Amino acid sequence: MNDSNKSSVLITGANGFIGNRLLLSLINQGVNAVGAVRDLNVSTPNFIQSPSLSVDADWRELLVNKDVVIHLAGRAHVLKETIDNPLALFREVNVDGTIKLAQQAIQAGVKRFVFISSIGVNGNSTTTTPFSAEDEPNPVEPYALSKYEAEQALRKLSFESGMELVIIRPPLVYGADAPGNFGKLINLVCKGYPLPLGAVNNKRSFVSVNNLISLITTCINHPNAANQLFLVSDDEDISTTDLLSRVNKILMIRSRLVPVPVFLLYLFAQIIGKKEVIHKLCCSLQVNIGKTKSLLDWVPSESVEQGLCQVVRGFNHEKII
Repeated sequence: MNDSNKSSVLITGANGFIGNRLLLSLINQGVNAVGAVRDLNVSTPNFIQSPSLSVDADWRELLVNKDVVIHLAGRAHVLKETIDNPLALFREVNVDGTIKLAQQAIQAGVKRFVFISSIGVNGNSTTTTPFSAEDEPNPVEPYALSKYEAEQALRKLSFESGMELVIIRPPLVYGADAPGNFGKLINLVCKGYPLPLGAVNNKRSFVSVNNLISLITTCINHPNAANQLFLVSDDEDISTTDLLSRVNKILMIRSRLVPVPVFLLYLFAQIIGKKEVIHKLCCSLQVNIGKTKSLLDWVPSESVEQGLCQVVRGFNHEKII
């Protein structure tokens, strides 16, 4: 029996892409887990209504008799901001709201707080050396900065209280029905649209939602996870071109990736105001998960191919063998 079955777990953001799957996975494993959501008009079992993530939130009733909090809720990265001061809003939700939750978790006697952060805390891209858990943080975007500030505040609270803290920094998380630009890109491939991404020779680390859930589950009770920071990935780095080629192979269709030089992609993106999108598609971002594997005796539960099959199946059921 998994040691996580012995703990009572509260998951924030349980109606999100990761949280919903994590909750169902833990329930299926026999874990006493509940998901905190703001909207109860959902069909998933074990949901309880939660307050907004803010400095005024009252989590006390939800934290009664909970051993572990897995904190996924927060204001997510917004690719095209429309407000004047996004950092202030990110701080209000991701920092102040997280601190309030952690403070009340300490008061309720929660033993371990698992915080899902972001690889953006390490930086936006890598050159020759993958990011590691020992690197100096270098957050660039407001979202990543708010996550880093939340990490710092949580470390201070953990040190002062004795509540164990686990920080996980994932890169891009993918899976069936993945939100954001990743899902949109795969959808275009599945529909057979030609894409000008056939000459992108970068290296990127990704993590399937199932692999991330596997690591989070491991961190619920693993003694070596206490007060540690972990990076996570599928443990295979691939280029954007290779990623899309593999999707074509799964679909058993001819690749429609046009080999447009990367500098032309950047030039065109700058003209139309999509430079950040092209940067994420063309830059390298690799992570080293050696510490995660050795300290926790953990390996990804599925391969990149298996993860991509899940993604494609979400878009096109008939073409998957």
